[in-house]
Amino acid sequence: MKRRVFYTEIAYILGLAVLALGTAMMERAGFGVSMVVAPAYLLYLKLSQSLPFFSFGMAEYLFQGLLLVAMAAILRRFRIAYLFSFVTAVVYGFMLDGAMALVALLPGAGIAARVAFYALGMLLCSLGVSMLFHSYVSPEAYELWVKEMSAWHGIEISKYKTGYDCASCLLGVVLSFIFFGFGHFEGVKLGTILCALLNGSIIGFFSRLLEGGWQFEDGLPLRRFFE
Repeated sequence: MKRRVFYTEIAYILGLAVLALGTAMMERAGFGVSMVVAPAYLLYLKLSQSLPFFSFGMAEYLFQGLLLVAMAAILRRFRIAYLFSFVTAVVYGFMLDGAMALVALLPGAGIAARVAFYALGMLLCSLGVSMLFHSYVSPEAYELWVKEMSAWHGIEISKYKTGYDCASCLLGVVLSFIFFGFGHFEGVKLGTILCALLNGSIIGFFSRLLEGGWQFEDGLPLRRFFE
């Protein structure tokens, strides 16, 4: 049976939107965000105390912008893909703030509702990442850092990704201690660890599901600008 066409540009937009909604649901659950976004989330929690206008989305593209600058400095080069990656971070940041406002309107504060928010949020995050993997548009700085730095160090990308995730989680723990003291964790919790264990497998499941029913093709002749 011939598979239906799924345009990669649409996969990019939908992937960001679904990822933003999933992140907002995991944040609402309160069991811990994913380790990748933990540093930005801690930055948001701290700065929003004195700057009420400072949002989670703003923290995301601020942190990702710093990450891109650091990467360009280490590699001593700048590519147009880095700029597009920051644009992706900004678009995602606005989507995340919108998703946070939307999820805040949903009813439910008990443990059952929180578990449901967490489970659905993790599934949506994995689906969003899977869709982004099927687009040529520059990804967020997190994925671009892993791609560029693993090549620079000559390390297999899967191994470098594991190291990056561990470093991101550790940074989240350190920031939690610095910002809020040693009495409790913020951002990095049991849900963060569970997400780290299951995320890869769920992303793989959704990728197989998407590829089984859809043929991903470019709708616009723009791929060369992102390579």
